[in-house]
Amino acid sequence: MITNLKGPAVATVRPHALDLPARMRVLYISTTHRTGGWLAEALAIDSATTVDLEEAAGSAAGLARLRDEVFDAVLVSHQPDELDAMELIEAYRTGVADAPIVVLGAESEREMVSLCHELGADAYVCVNATTTRNLLWALARAIERHRLSSENQRLVQGHQRRMQQERDEAARLLDQQRALVGDLDKIYGGAATVDSPDVDDEDACGRIPPPGKRRAVALPAELVDHYRELLRAHVIMGSGNVASEMKRLARLLISVDITAREAMELHLHVLEELIQGLGARSTRHVMIRADLLALEIMMHLAEGYRAQYRQRVHPDVQRCLPGFEGATPAAF
Repeated sequence: MITNLKGPAVATVRPHALDLPARMRVLYISTTHRTGGWLAEALAIDSATTVDLEEAAGSAAGLARLRDEVFDAVLVSHQPDELDAMELIEAYRTGVADAPIVVLGAESEREMVSLCHELGADAYVCVNATTTRNLLWALARAIERHRLSSENQRLVQGHQRRMQQERDEAARLLDQQRALVGDLDKIYGGAATVDSPDVDDEDACGRIPPPGKRRAVALPAELVDHYRELLRAHVIMGSGNVASEMKRLARLLISVDITAREAMELHLHVLEELIQGLGARSTRHVMIRADLLALEIMMHLAEGYRAQYRQRVHPDVQRCLPGFEGATPAAF
């Protein structure tokens, strides 16, 4: 039977009573032969907290109360011959409700604690070897554990929703960018593409698929691999650490006459690969860094082609030395 702490012993632990809930609404499930009057009396003597104890006789009545009402915790009396708390816990955890459960029984804790935890109970208390204060703390710890578990579950679900929203947003942005590339293809006639609907998404030569059935000109696999590594490095380290690589890549693309549309096709292809490999990780950071990389490569290409155009329009001219401006080759 539960005993109560008296005299100086109560005073030694009273500072910790501040951590106990000020009030707990508890459902006590027992049999008709063993009502909870003794338990209510024991709990009322300890003034550390207020326990609103309500009773239900039998498993059916207890489960019915749990379906219709909300309790901070549930106390179940384990009496194998009349009320098997283990069966009740299994039925309860199948979805009737969700509240912390503390089992009260006459068996020793060494025999029952592990079994109760395996079935889903939060604690087991032996009524013959405990005190009222220990029972209150068992209830308080069970309530706190349940609260933390529920909060953690909400956080995990919220994180999963955010991750899915980020992936959906990334997919929309990729579709919009592909649409822009497709619009350029329509405007300029797709002169740099060839029809090859039977070609795989990426063959041994690194061919990159633009929107629709048209295929981009073949790009060397080494170039695709190099851009893939450059994008990964840019995502991790930022643009400042790969600026020189960006310039060299831009010069290489200009040397093989890669258009801005083809460069974007390469970028979108590699970016989609990278996002698919992220799994459950966040895509927001990757998309932001990837957009910066695309902007930077477009700037390098624009400046490179501008310099190339100016060189063609205004080629370098060999100037004469001072005093020989009017001289003709025949004069020499």
